[in-house]
Amino acid sequence: MSAFGLKGQHALVTGASSGLGRHFTRVLAAAGATVTAGARREAALAETVEFIGAQAHCVRMDVTDASSVAQAFATAEERFGPVTVLINNAGVTSTKAALEVTENDWASVIDTNLKGAWLVARHAAHRMIHHSVPGSIVNIASILGLRVAGGVAPYAISKAGVVQMTKSLALEWARHRIRVNALAPGYIETELNDAFFSSDSGKALIRRIPQRRLGEARELEGPLLLLASDAGSYMTGSVVAVDGGHLVSGL
Repeated sequence: MSAFGLKGQHALVTGASSGLGRHFTRVLAAAGATVTAGARREAALAETVEFIGAQAHCVRMDVTDASSVAQAFATAEERFGPVTVLINNAGVTSTKAALEVTENDWASVIDTNLKGAWLVARHAAHRMIHHSVPGSIVNIASILGLRVAGGVAPYAISKAGVVQMTKSLALEWARHRIRVNALAPGYIETELNDAFFSSDSGKALIRRIPQRRLGEARELEGPLLLLASDAGSYMTGSVVAVDGGHLVSGL
């Protein structure tokens, strides 16, 4: 099991102020990594790293702003040295029928989920190459990047872009000893979606999942560590779905 460890690695997690991003920082720290938690909400970030202690610190990062990304990496390197593991997690969504999506709605989702993931991954790769260190980039995609649902068109489109970006970057960066993979969660139970999944519509959705239940955040830990660590050293360009069989459910 030592192959799944991250001792000596410096991991940066975007969107780390809440939800899965916050959970991922704790998982990586528990595996032995030093962790930089990045997001826009500094007070919430402080709460994220307080639980971990001296093994982690936080940096303000707006993933849609290239200068903010560059400054965040510079601060991270000053504290813990070169980033060798990136968890590209920052994301937002908009729940509207496609005909009702405004230009601002579209820009908000695409800029964060796709442009932001691109900017952060590209900067991480530049720094890894500059420091001559191998690295692992894990893009957090979604099963909605592989199949679609109604009412979330910009989100599904952005995550499909993340899937294809993962494969493109894996192809180009393998020569630099940088692995690029994607984790595609299905519907995971969080405090943010409790109300919806308690509704009739939410319960109907759960019945369409072959395992007939939502996933738990802890069930992403093994796949995340597989992609981030040497346990997945011969994996690049892979998209790992963790969804209770949702992608293979009948049409």
